[in-house]
Amino acid sequence: MIFMKDCVKLSYYFKIGVVSKKYSIIASVLETPKIGEVTEVKGWVKSLRVQKEFIFADVNDGSCAQKLQIVIPKNLKIDDNLTYGSSVHITGKLSKSPRGQLELVADNVNVIGKCVVLDGYPFNPRTIHPPEYIRQFLHLRSRTNYTAALLRVRHALTNHIHNYFVKKNYIHIHTPILTSNDCEGAGEVFKVQPDNEETVKAMMQEGKSVDSVYFGTKTYLTVSGQLHLEAICRGMGNVYTLGPTFRAENSKSRLHLSEFYMLETEIAFCDSIEKLQNVIEDLLKYIFIETRNTNEADLFLIDKSNKTPEWLNKQFVTLSYDEARSILSAKGLDVTEEGINKEQELTLVDHCQAPVFIVHWPKNLKSFYMKESPLDNNNVDALDLLAPLTGEIVGGSLREDDYEKLNAKLPSDALSWYLELRKFGNIPTGGFGLGLERILQVLCNIPNIKDTLPFPRWPHNCNM
Repeated sequence: MIFMKDCVKLSYYFKIGVVSKKYSIIASVLETPKIGEVTEVKGWVKSLRVQKEFIFADVNDGSCAQKLQIVIPKNLKIDDNLTYGSSVHITGKLSKSPRGQLELVADNVNVIGKCVVLDGYPFNPRTIHPPEYIRQFLHLRSRTNYTAALLRVRHALTNHIHNYFVKKNYIHIHTPILTSNDCEGAGEVFKVQPDNEETVKAMMQEGKSVDSVYFGTKTYLTVSGQLHLEAICRGMGNVYTLGPTFRAENSKSRLHLSEFYMLETEIAFCDSIEKLQNVIEDLLKYIFIETRNTNEADLFLIDKSNKTPEWLNKQFVTLSYDEARSILSAKGLDVTEEGINKEQELTLVDHCQAPVFIVHWPKNLKSFYMKESPLDNNNVDALDLLAPLTGEIVGGSLREDDYEKLNAKLPSDALSWYLELRKFGNIPTGGFGLGLERILQVLCNIPNIKDTLPFPRWPHNCNM
């Protein structure tokens, strides 16, 4: 039942909707232009050209790579604050220029926020600033074409990932960011504890250390959601997660971050490394092709030489660890006890002219949860996928499903729950982790991983 006061409210909002014209995002204006229609846009001035009778402004609102040309007759009252970088609200009619270019002939120009370029604004019009320079201004770098294009590609790539798994009937799981386990066991974890001394004093218990007082156990920022996915997979089937992960590595290389996003999957009833490879290859080709289809203009803005890689039409190469070592040895590169290094990974990709799966790894180089190979108990059924520019972009394995073998390898009693998964209705599973930022490096041809996300964190750098 609708009461009279509700009718009054509905009438009020209806009137507001009639008299208040909503502005259009530039992407929709360019996609479906309605010549002659009065249109409102809001955005930022990317360039300004003053001529005899008109002022021409290129305006972009971040919704797409393209800019909308605004034609401002000089007889209009123009705000002195209309400059490069200023934010504006413009009303006018859409038309076509003599050359057929879509433009908006303004009848009202309102400067929302001025931009005094000489007062410390770091970016100049008609200047291509290098990524290293842009990186110094994290709070402003979304104003640059380069970063804005990258963030649109990142958004699209994320959507295509979710679409892929929805179509394949995987269930998206939100795994915890706070965890009591170090999945990879490398000790590269960030410890979590209260910063408030009063809270620590109030919660302190006899026999507890400061770093376990809040949760009752040592707690870390997650390095992986894999173990939690394994638990869910054994009750719900195929699952995946996409979220932030953290590594306390003392590395400032072009390929490492302290905080990054990881796509991780766990596949139920997966009993062969080949099944795992097929899912990875199918996923990567899908998201690369879809993102190139939806964001070609953005990819061109990031790198004008960016072309569709030939390997998208090829099957990925598979090499055993021993075969990879033999190829490297023939090229005069010896693999140490620590395994294949970054230079050698890129050499293998170049040799094969396609992404390369390295499979059947020595178990001393891999994690405790990886399944011992039935062909050779010195190896595990694990894989790394190597790609151009970055080397490893995916790591995965079949999971050890033998209770006794896993029990012998379990690194801590704190993981007794993980062992218990093998007791009750256990199934064979396999899974993989894919670094979102490294995928973006390959897709966009971005040399430095710090330029693949809006606010990168690395040792000695956590600005904002």
